[in-house]
Amino acid sequence: MAQAQATDQPRFGAELVLVRHGPVAWSDRLCGRTDTPARLAEAPIAATRKLLPAAAPLISSPARRCIETAAALYPGQEPEQDAHLWEQDFGAHDGLPYADLPDIGVLSSEALAAYAPPQGESFADVAHRIDGPLRAQAKQAHADGRPRVLVVHAGVIRAALGLVMGHVPAGLAFEIAHLSVTRLRAGAAGPISIIEAGKTAP
Repeated sequence: MAQAQATDQPRFGAELVLVRHGPVAWSDRLCGRTDTPARLAEAPIAATRKLLPAAAPLISSPARRCIETAAALYPGQEPEQDAHLWEQDFGAHDGLPYADLPDIGVLSSEALAAYAPPQGESFADVAHRIDGPLRAQAKQAHADGRPRVLVVHAGVIRAALGLVMGHVPAGLAFEIAHLSVTRLRAGAAGPISIIEAGKTAP
């Protein structure tokens, strides 16, 4: 049985494997910098592990929900924390119930990417913030010839996808579920292509 499971797992090379953290305690509120814990159950964690490399350097946002998810996915391995990988800072909107947020869904993707909540940052700001660190991680994966796993946030993953496509607002079109896996091919200068985006375990 163990041999069959190994055969079924995806093959990983020089790539970045981005995992969104598990569900959070405040499912009805906008949580950017609000440091809420994750709600992790063993069954979905075990299923997600099958989508990941068995061993790889592990990097995490400093958010509690990301660190807890990383620890559950890779027991006994302490992740390297990178503050550049925090979720978008939603400023005055952070922690508000979704029902109390302004309706910005009517904006074009370009306007939405440029929109910053009061005292917060825009999606475009997030992309700018993670661009250098993401390139550095990809360069290291390329040099090592092996994957690197990053446990991060939906906004970070969408921004990474937009950067790879060369059009940051396009990243907003992706749905990134909790515990989903996104894989980016790593080149000598940074991520160069999308292998898969937002994959969840069956």
